[in-house]
Amino acid sequence: MERGLLWLPLLVMFFWLAWQGSKEYQKVEAYRVWAEQFERAKYDIYAVLGQKDNNITWGKPTPQGPIKLETFSLLDIKQIQVLVNDKSVDVNNPPEKGRSIELEFLFSESTNSVRVPFTEIPLAAEWGKFLQGVLQELRSEIQQFPND
Repeated sequence: MERGLLWLPLLVMFFWLAWQGSKEYQKVEAYRVWAEQFERAKYDIYAVLGQKDNNITWGKPTPQGPIKLETFSLLDIKQIQVLVNDKSVDVNNPPEKGRSIELEFLFSESTNSVRVPFTEIPLAAEWGKFLQGVLQELRSEIQQFPND
């Protein structure tokens, strides 16, 4: 009987881990369905992010699908920067470690910003580079064809 009592915590932990894995799988599947509408999308445990044309949509992943979704246009963005530990970093030379990793979008018309959390610095840096390039292309198109 004592052996059974010794194994009981391990059995409980096994079922808890299986349940957690099932929840994460449901989140990923809900994200996959949600992400089909975007040209480019990312998933991690903190946030989902999707880009289609000039619009960025982000929210929090759940097993039922992303919640607290916010959408904004890159046309309203003044600057995009990668923050590690609340400090802006160079996307071409990011640090190797950091606790808080975010992609920050600063709006042109207000002092507000949107911060999208990431789990990995390289992933945040790649998204930062890509979206900065898209933003520069939009600005050059606007300068080329201002009345369109």
